[in-house]
Amino acid sequence: MKIVFLNIGLTDSKNLLTLVNDYESRIIRFVNFQIEYIVPPRSFGKLKPTALKRAEGELILKKIESGSRVILLDEAGKQFSSQEFAHYLQRELMNKTIYFVTGGAYGFSDEVYSRADEKISLSNMTTTHQLIRLFFTEQLYRAFTILKNHPYHNE
Repeated sequence: MKIVFLNIGLTDSKNLLTLVNDYESRIIRFVNFQIEYIVPPRSFGKLKPTALKRAEGELILKKIESGSRVILLDEAGKQFSSQEFAHYLQRELMNKTIYFVTGGAYGFSDEVYSRADEKISLSNMTTTHQLIRLFFTEQLYRAFTILKNHPYHNE
């Protein structure tokens, strides 16, 4: 089993990147985990939102292994408490490879939505994709500590 956290664009803030990398190093104690960043060409900056989503979507779909499970981090997805997410993750870990995917500033293309197996939402609030990376890696780590009865999570 493997979890891939797939992101469009890089994290500009070194402070955020340090925190994301810290959680990444913690998560790999529990599961084969990797964070991948897709860096779109500069020419994508000239595209209109619909064309940009389509172009980013093509890059996302090229990265996803066939037969793997694809879960989009999307504002319209299902929301969980930390406990619920841990149990959801436990069920998902029966799959060979799981991709958790964040899209670009305008979201996902129709093709990516079609490929997705599920959508989950981390919040009803709007936030930057860079902060979502930190929030998601922390929640992923928290889920594993819940499943392993580690004292990190307090309830």
